[in-house]
Order: sequence, then structure tokens, then C-alpha cells
Amino acid sequence: MADLHQTGVITTFHRFGATDVDRIEKELAVFNRHNPIALVLPITPTEMGSPAIRGIMHNLKEVRYLNEIVITLGRTDDPSHFRQAKSFFSALPQRHRIIWASGPSFNGLYKTLEEHGLSAGGDGKGRSAWTAYGYILSREESKVIALHDCDIVNHSRELLARLCYPVASPAMDHAFCKGYYARVTERMHGRVTRLFVTPVIRSLIRLLGHLPFLVYLDSFRYPLAGEFSMMTELARVNRIPSDWGLEVETLAEVYRNYSLKRICQAELCETYEHKHQVLSADNPQTGLMKMAVDIAKSIFRNLAVEGIIFSDSALRALVMNYLRTAKDMVSRHGDDAAINGLKFDVHQEALMVEAFTRALQMAGQDFMDNPLYSPLIPSWNRVASAVPGLIDRLREAVEEENKV
Repeated sequence: MADLHQTGVITTFHRFGATDVDRIEKELAVFNRHNPIALVLPITPTEMGSPAIRGIMHNLKEVRYLNEIVITLGRTDDPSHFRQAKSFFSALPQRHRIIWASGPSFNGLYKTLEEHGLSAGGDGKGRSAWTAYGYILSREESKVIALHDCDIVNHSRELLARLCYPVASPAMDHAFCKGYYARVTERMHGRVTRLFVTPVIRSLIRLLGHLPFLVYLDSFRYPLAGEFSMMTELARVNRIPSDWGLEVETLAEVYRNYSLKRICQAELCETYEHKHQVLSADNPQTGLMKMAVDIAKSIFRNLAVEGIIFSDSALRALVMNYLRTAKDMVSRHGDDAAINGLKFDVHQEALMVEAFTRALQMAGQDFMDNPLYSPLIPSWNRVASAVPGLIDRLREAVEEENKV
């Protein structure tokens, strides 16, 4: 059972034992009349047909409160993958559409953007989410957007219901809800959060003081969780990145666009399990190393926006402080694992910290060399201004491709 502690500067919704799923879904069905809910599912060919997506489909067939489901298929130009997705998701009882985000129709839209000096970024989760938002906005029906990944091994109706509830409820005044949960099996997971993001943020607080943005980031129990819900209007004004900085950059955009009292986090389930990325300690272009580099650069960019001036000496101090803080975290997590009877490999955790230290150095150097670089996809408001009618072309392309 969760504690009662309200963390930092945002509201925390705890999970006090198992949720009465029937009760919460009945309430959400009522909420959906006032605040229709759209669910976005970014998916890749490697996730199609996996045990995880089959479990998610099994649960979604029982969910009656969703207004629509938008599945975005990325990282493939093979028409057979699109046909496979259409066939697989055809069993959904809700109104649903498949967006082939890396298909020829959308590549044409991306080219139009580039002709107007804008970019939808590379093929990844960020671009897939962005295209789904554009489609939902073009329909002007749903008022709430929820998003979760398609690799959740222990997905449940409870997880989705608790994710949607704080934003969908007319009795609450929340514009954005971030999910959180324990990443625990027989051992602790969540390595990038435990050993990189939290130590980096706390090292920055030690060096720069309790800046409001850093305190805000440190208020999230699991800032890298891939699950969140938001008012649809946020999808119109938020910019999102096309790299691994997606979760941190999303939090930063929400921070700039909404009052803290309208931002919350909700505990979604007892534990959470999905696929695990490899470290790739010697290759910063893939795996957890790339994730760490992209996340650190995102934090640096947003601190610069807040008026923080970085120098080589400041970055060196940050790296040294991070290394000490992360090693202390390893000790804390080791003791926590011991009292709970979990497996814990101190040597592997230390190797992870050493790799992340190199990632932080690389991110700092990249940021100093090119501080103006940004992977952010323009907001849909910006797109509407630059290319009037493109959002309607997007909707038409989706409807045409989804004809039986």
C-alpha cells in the first residue's frame, strides 16, 4: 500500500490497495460524455503480435469509456506491416484508426513541412505521438488524450483507468497527469531514472540551488514513465522532441504552459514491467547510453531557457557531483533491495553509473558545442500558421488509408 506523502510541488494521487475497476470505469463512462477520451498507442513492427500487445488488446476490448483509439505505426515502410496492424486492431470495438506514421502519405506531409522551414523530426515515438495528436485535433471530438506504450507486459484496465481519471473528471481541475509505479520484479529496474535522472537533478540542485524547474522535475516519482494523460488543448501548444528526451521535454512544456496546481501524478498499478533496453556502454548512439545523452541535453536546454549560464567548469563540477551522488544512490538502493529480499548486483550498478558519467560528459560537450540544436517538433499551432490546411490533409490521409 502506498504512503500518504504529497511529493514536492505537484499533486500526487496514491493507490491505496487494489482499485475497484468496475466502479472507476463506470465513473469514466460518465466523464466521457463531458470530456471524451482518446487513447494513443505508438507501436512498431517488433511489438506487433507480441505477448504484451495481445494482453493490451484483451483489456482494451473490455473498455467502454473511450471515445476513440489512435494507433500510430512507425519505423517501417513495409505495406505488409500496415496491413497487419489494420487486421490485428480490427477486433477493437471502439472507433479506431491506424496511422502509418512512416508511410508514403505521411512522408509527403513531412516534406511539405520541410518546404516551409519546419521538421517533424526522425522516425520514433515522438513523431508518432505528434501525428496522432494532429489527427485527434483535426476531428475536434476528444477533449482528453491518454498515451501509453505497447510493450507493457502486465497491462491492466486499472492502469488505463487511473491514468485517465484525474484529467477526465469534471470535478477535478487537472490538465496533465503523469503515471508512476514501482519498477520491481525479483530485482529493481528503472535504471535510467534511479541511477541517472534523479542523481543528475539533485546534483544540479546542489550546484544551482532550488530552482523552481529543478524542484518541479524532482517532484515526479518516475519522470521517465511513458504514460500520461492531458487536455487536448495541450497537444495543440506543446512541442515534443523526436529523440529520447520525450518524457523530460514533455514535462518541461507542461511546466511552461500550465500552473503547477493543474499538474499531477497518479500511481497506476502495484508494479510495472516492460521490455528492457540494453546499456550499450561503448556506443552513445543506441540503448540506454543514447537515452541518457538525450535526456541530459534536454535538461541543459531547459535550464538555459530558465536563464542558467553554463561553463566548462560548471559542467565539470556537475559530472563530479553526479558521480558521487549516483554512487550514494547505489548504496541506498542496495540497502532497500536487501530489506525486501531482492537481487542486487552492486558491481553492475557501479558499471552503469560509470557509463552514465560518460554519457553526462558527452551531453555537456554536445550542448556547449551546439547550444541552439533542438530536436523539438513544432507545435500544431505553429504548423497551422505556417501551412494552413495541413492538419485537414492529415485527417483525410488517415481516413483514406483506413478504408476497408
